[in-house]
Amino acid sequence: MLVFLISIAINIGMWFERFDIIAIVLSKGHLPSTGGSFEPTFVDIGIFIGTIGFFFVLFLLYARTFPVIAQAEVKTILKSSGENYKKLRDGNHE
Repeated sequence: MLVFLISIAINIGMWFERFDIIAIVLSKGHLPSTGGSFEPTFVDIGIFIGTIGFFFVLFLLYARTFPVIAQAEVKTILKSSGENYKKLRDGNHE
């Protein structure tokens, strides 16, 4: 769980780094006299919201294709099947 949270923090940091690079480039022209601040338009905000939505759509499609399986259930199944296999292997038929 800790690795997952660290990876999410890294992804957010990388997105902010790219946003910072783009916002700085768009806010300053090539001439020193054309300095200003970047103000996002509706298109910029829409693209930002769209990227978040696209990520969640892909994530939900991935979760549907490869569903999450609880480790406790897997351990229970393996433990019960493992004990039965040991009985059959040792010849202790009941």
